[in-house]
Amino acid sequence: MSTTTGFATAEFVTGTMAAWEVAEPGPIESEPLRPVRRPVPEPGPDELLIRVLACGVCRTDLHVSEGDLPVRRPRVVPGHEVVGEVVGTGSDAQGAPVGSLVGVAWLRHTCGRCRFCLRGDENLCPRSRYTGWDADGGYAEYTTAPAAYTYRLPAGAEPRRTAPLLCAGIIGYRALERACLPEGGRLGVYGFGGSAHLAAQIALARGARLHVLTRDEAARRLALELGASSARGAYDQPPEKLDSAVLFAPVGDLVPVALSALDRGGVLSVAGIHLSDVPPLNYQEHLFQERELRSVTSNTRADGRAFLEEADRAGVSVTVTTYPLGQAQQALKDLKAGRFAGAAVLVPDTG
Repeated sequence: MSTTTGFATAEFVTGTMAAWEVAEPGPIESEPLRPVRRPVPEPGPDELLIRVLACGVCRTDLHVSEGDLPVRRPRVVPGHEVVGEVVGTGSDAQGAPVGSLVGVAWLRHTCGRCRFCLRGDENLCPRSRYTGWDADGGYAEYTTAPAAYTYRLPAGAEPRRTAPLLCAGIIGYRALERACLPEGGRLGVYGFGGSAHLAAQIALARGARLHVLTRDEAARRLALELGASSARGAYDQPPEKLDSAVLFAPVGDLVPVALSALDRGGVLSVAGIHLSDVPPLNYQEHLFQERELRSVTSNTRADGRAFLEEADRAGVSVTVTTYPLGQAQQALKDLKAGRFAGAAVLVPDTG
C-alpha cells in the first residue's frame, strides 16, 4: 500500500475520471446534465475514496437535475445510491479498509449536537448534508463519502442489485414505518417505481395485504407478480378500505385520493422529497375519524441498517434496468417517462 497526499491507497489513483454534472437545472428533456472529465477526488480526513461499481438512478436525482430542489452545489454530480470499492482512506477514516465494499446513501452528514440528533432524529438535523446535492455523488467513476455515513456491505453483494436499496429501499422502509401499518394490515401503495417495489416486499413479508395504485401498466403487472392482492389505476379506489397508505408518486393530486381510501384511524405517509401542490382537503371526507397525513424526511443511519437487515431476511428482490454511465441522462429521461419498471442502475462504461 502506498501513501499519497495524506491518505492510504490500494493503488496510486490519479488523473481524471468521467462524470456527469448538473450544468444548468431544467427539464430533463433540455439535457441539463453535462458529461465532463474531472480530477479524481481526494478524500478528506474522515472520508473514503470509492471506485463506483454501480449507482442507482433515483427520482431525487431528477429533482436535482430539473431544479425542483434548489441548487446547493453548482455543477453537482448527482447520485446517492452508490455501491463501490474503497480504494483510499483519509487519515481519520475508520471501519472500511481499502478493498472493502461499501454503500453510499443520501444522508452524508449531521451535526450530532442539535436536539434532533441527540434524541435520535438525525434525519431532522438542520445542518444535515446530502450526497448528490450538497456534495458530489455517484454519477462518476469515483466518489468520496464520510466513512461514518457509509454502509459496510458483504464481499459477495451484487452491486447492481444492492445500489437501489441504499435510497429507494431505505426511504421506502422509513415511509412504511411512518405509515404505521398494523400486523396483517391493508396497505395501499400509490406509484410503483424503485422505492415502492422494495417497500412493498417488506410489507408482504410482514403479512400485509397489498393494493397497488399506479398509472403504469408494466408496474401493475410487476406488483401482481410480487404478490399484490390488486393493482389498479392511480386514481381508482382500492377494493377495500386501507389501514395505511404510502404515496411514492410525486403527485399532490393523489393526496386526497389516498386519504379518502383510508379506513378510520388510517395513516398516509408521503415518501418523496418533492411533491406537486396538494389540492384543498375536505375535513369530513379526508381527515375526520382520526385519519392522519404524514411526511417523510430523509432517514437515519439506524433506518438504513434496520432495512438492510430486514431486506436480507425477507429475500427482497430488486427489478433492475441497467444503463452504462455514459447514458445517465437517458436513464433520467426514461425514469421521468416511466419507461421501465422497478429501478434503474448506472454501471461503469466498458471498452
